[in-house]
Amino acid sequence: MNYYESKDLSRFGEIGKFAPGLAKKFFDYYNEATGKDGALTKREKALIALAVSHVKQCPYCIDAYTTQCLETGSNPEQMTEAVHVAAVMEAGMTLVHAVQMHNVLEKAGV
Repeated sequence: MNYYESKDLSRFGEIGKFAPGLAKKFFDYYNEATGKDGALTKREKALIALAVSHVKQCPYCIDAYTTQCLETGSNPEQMTEAVHVAAVMEAGMTLVHAVQMHNVLEKAGV
């Protein structure tokens, strides 16, 4: 048995089991933000979600947004590039914090 089971993705709606009002608010927000074209197309939104899914390392989201990307017309090259953009952003965000280390080193006279 794995901690993450693919079949559990289909149970996402159960998040409202003990707080249906909050779940409804979440799903309303989710559908408004992702469920239709706006300033971004559904395809673009799916690519963003796929990239974030990888950075946040959510297997359920990776499964769901890989499927959604395909359904909205993205190809594997576009999907892979989106993941690389997210990865390089995460790396850059980590590396820029080296400035804090440099500040401390400078204060220490190093």
